[in-house]
Amino acid sequence: MSDNPHTHWGLPDPERQPGFYESVPIKRLLAFVVDLIITVVLAALLVPLTAFTGIFFFPFLVAVVGFAYRVVTIANGSATLGMRVMGIEFRTSRGERFDLGMAILHTSLFTVWGMFVIAQIVSVVLMLTSARKQGLSDFILGTAAINRAADI
Repeated sequence: MSDNPHTHWGLPDPERQPGFYESVPIKRLLAFVVDLIITVVLAALLVPLTAFTGIFFFPFLVAVVGFAYRVVTIANGSATLGMRVMGIEFRTSRGERFDLGMAILHTSLFTVWGMFVIAQIVSVVLMLTSARKQGLSDFILGTAAINRAADI
C-alpha cells in the first residue's frame, strides 16, 4: 500500500484532520510497553499451571500469550489495553474497526516483524515519516492507528 489517498478513503485525511495522527508514534511505543508488562504478568501467572515447566520456555510462553492477548483485545475493541490507555485505536483503510480476521492478520505481521531487526527499523521509520504514521504492518494492510475521536 502507499500513501495514495485513494487507497485509504475511509481513514481521516492527515492534511485536513492531522489531530487523528498527532503523537501516535510515541503513544504506540508507550502502549507497547504497557502491553508487554501485561503479557509478562499473564505469562507468569500461567507458569504454575504448567507445573512450573513454563520457566524453562518462558520467552516462548510470553510470545504465545502475547499473540493471544493482542488478537483478543484488538478483535474486541480495535486496540490493545495499552492502546486504550493511550487513547489510540486501529482502523482499516475503510475507516472500520478491526474484526477478528484483521486482528489475526495484523498481529501475525507484528509478530513476524518482531523477529527481524531490519523490519522493526523499517516500521519505526515509517511511523515517524509517513503521513498517517503507519508501521510496516499498517503500510502493507492499509490500516492505521489513530487517536480516538474523543481525544481530538
